[in-house]
Amino acid sequence: MKKTRVILSPEAGEAYDRLLKGESKHERMILKSVNHKTELLKLDFQAGNPIAKHLIPREYVIKYGATNLFRFELAASWRMVYTAVDGENDAEVIAFVLDIIDHPTYDEKFGYAKK
Repeated sequence: MKKTRVILSPEAGEAYDRLLKGESKHERMILKSVNHKTELLKLDFQAGNPIAKHLIPREYVIKYGATNLFRFELAASWRMVYTAVDGENDAEVIAFVLDIIDHPTYDEKFGYAKK
């Protein structure tokens, strides 16, 4: 099994920093969930739920060249969205976390209508 290195996009890094600085129980719960899923990701880059290629938001394709996409469901209905790319050598995969977002933002980004 290839080693997985996890890297955060600028947007995901900002969200992580906000959660890290957060003082509410809600923010701590989401942060703990992100950290747990990140550890799972380091063990298996395919640990998240795959997202069908036709559902990949154009923003991710244009900005990051994403050709595959996975999602983790986090605490409080938040989502962590990532893509997997080849690493610097054959023994490594990079899990590039594109977003750590709340559910309404996720729905908007993926074009899901509000019911």
